Amino acid sequence: MKERIRNFFRYRYLLWELVKKGIKLKYRRSYLGILWSLLEPLLTMVVLTFIFGTLLGHNEKTFAVYVLSGRLLYSFFSMATNSALRSVRGNAAMIKKVYVPKYLYPLSGILFNYVIFLLSLIILAVVSLVQGVYPTWRTLEMVIPLILLLLFSFGVGMILATVGVFFRDMEYLWNVALMLVMYTCAIFYYPDGLMKSGKGWVLKINPLYSIISCFRDTLFGDPMNMKMLLYAGVSSLVVVVFGVWIFYKKQDEFILHI
Repeated sequence: MKERIRNFFRYRYLLWELVKKGIKLKYRRSYLGILWSLLEPLLTMVVLTFIFGTLLGHNEKTFAVYVLSGRLLYSFFSMATNSALRSVRGNAAMIKKVYVPKYLYPLSGILFNYVIFLLSLIILAVVSLVQGVYPTWRTLEMVIPLILLLLFSFGVGMILATVGVFFRDMEYLWNVALMLVMYTCAIFYYPDGLMKSGKGWVLKINPLYSIISCFRDTLFGDPMNMKMLLYAGVSSLVVVVFGVWIFYKKQDEFILHI
């Protein structure tokens, strides 16, 4: 374990360069550049709020904040895991030429998306103030679900990066799975109806829903649901441990399949 920690710090500068490279490539040949990371969630919020708010009768003033907060966290999870999934095969040329700890590739893909995600929270802060959702002391607790989101995404990303090397169609299957994840995160609807109908378990088994719910609690100044927080924390830890374990177990075989 100590050797792996020393190895991580030995390559920390390379990790930072890979993160910067990911950000640059994401906005290459884009006129708006990183500004798009601020505009895209804002435009998506407007569309979703109009469809699911105005047309379906959710006229609460803070519904736009509710939608945007869920959308931002889900979007990060989606982009980060997709980036991790493609990371090993996408860097096949470098892996074949020089030795670099292979976990740096999925990790950098997750981290550069996390940087962009944190920047997009500026839009959430502005929209929240406009809609009358002001920060409270509970806003400081927001860091907890944000850390859990990063850990959970990293764990899932490591699993996908490993499976993606041996099973190329995983990229397409994961996009379908993400659709299911999105609809069970209660991004653009309130979960009250499902909970009352006894079908709330569909949401509760999704760790990402628990993370988003805890994030929304801190955003609106409410105490976090401790059961959801505990479930999200345990799920994130389990996924990280399993993801790192399976990645290290299979990484020596990557060179035969990329």
